[in-house]
Parts: sequence; C-alpha cells; structure tokens
Amino acid sequence: MNDPLFEFCCRMGDNTLVLGHRVSEWCGVAPVIEEDIALANIALDLIGQTQLWLGLAGEVEDAGRDADALAFHRDVWDFRNLLLVEQPNGDFGQTMMRQFLFDGWHLAMLKGLMTSSHDQIAAIAEKSVKEVTYHMERSSDTVIGLGDGTEESHKRMQDALNVLWPYAGEMFVSDNVDAAMVEAGIAPDPAALRAGFEALLADVLGAATLVRPEDDFAHKGGKNGVRHSEHLGHMLTNMQWLQRAYPDATW
Repeated sequence: MNDPLFEFCCRMGDNTLVLGHRVSEWCGVAPVIEEDIALANIALDLIGQTQLWLGLAGEVEDAGRDADALAFHRDVWDFRNLLLVEQPNGDFGQTMMRQFLFDGWHLAMLKGLMTSSHDQIAAIAEKSVKEVTYHMERSSDTVIGLGDGTEESHKRMQDALNVLWPYAGEMFVSDNVDAAMVEAGIAPDPAALRAGFEALLADVLGAATLVRPEDDFAHKGGKNGVRHSEHLGHMLTNMQWLQRAYPDATW
C-alpha cells in the first residue's frame, strides 16, 4: 500500500477534482443565468482545492509528480474519489442532491481537519471550509426549495435522493488509511462523522418533505479506489483529452 498520507491527500483531491469537473459541465446550460454562474463558481472552488490537495500529495510522494501530473496522468483505477461524486449530473435536481450529500460530509471532514496535527492539511482545511460552508448553505436551501416546491420538483428531488442514496454510505466507511490518519492525529475517523450527517439529513429532508430511503447506507462501492462504475472512465476521457493528445504541451 502507498503511504497513507499520500492516499488520504489523493482521496481529498480526487473528490474535489471529479466533482468540480462534473459541476463544470453545467457551464452554459444551467436552467437560469444565476445558477450557471453559481455552479461555475462552485466548480472553480473545488478545482482550487484540488490543486492544494494533489499538490500536497505530490510533495508527500516525492516522485516528481505535481498536481497536474496526478490529475492528468493517472488512469481510472488510480483515482481514489468517492463513487458519489462521479455520478452523472442527470437533471438539475439530481445535481443539487448529489452536491448536498457530498457537502454534508465534506464540510464535517474539513472542520475536523482544521485541528489536524499536519500543518499543511490544517491550512488547506481552514481555507476550504469557508468555501464549502457556502456550498453547503446553497445546496441545502436548494434541496429544501425544490423538495417542498411544486409536485414536479418534489418528485424530481425524491427520485434524485433514491438514485444517489446507495452511494452515500461509502463516505462513512473507515479503512487502514483512515486508521493511520486518526492515529497520527491528522484526520477524523469518517465513521465518527455519521451522527452529524444524520442530524443534517433529518433537518433538511424534513424541511424538504422528502422521504429518506429505507436502506441503511447500503453502498455501491468500496474504499481504496475500487471501481464499480464506468462513469469515471468516461469522464476522464473528456477531462484528460488534451494531455493525452498533446503530452505536456505548453503555450
């Protein structure tokens, strides 16, 4: 297994990279101009966080790979993101439900990382938490507004929750990498974040008049980058096209 710290940084960076790319796919095609701008800004926030996480991963690895190399020169099986973030955008409701579920975990993780024993990680978390607090407020407000809106918007949000729910459980699965991070005082145990997430779900889904699926976080996926989805491969084909066509091109 790779250095647990390298693996952890890749997980954090791959999550923001993949979700940032997914969200950026709305640029120019969002339902209204305000959403187009807001989604573009969220995508930029996430890609900026990616630069920090994968940049640190490259330093930890000390093998000559920087953030760009880790983003563009790895293949699908080397990515460590949550399966949730690579799920297709679907309609606007599905995009915002995916964002809400991720934001709930992401904000809690970043708040825990602000007291990390690793100074660079604590600094990344302190910077990122300000951006993700906005992401969380916006996604939860949107879920509530659409869930408790018209009959059509309610149906779409419930459908989105039903589709994405099986991927939520992976966020709270702990493995050897997480155990090493906890032991070193670097990161919180993902399993310990679940109680706060459950409380958030109860508040937001209740206000949105949405019904939580009965399955208890039965997740479709696995830790350590185990791939059970074709979605990331398709996405990387688009994201890495330029680097693959013109390796290390400059202009």
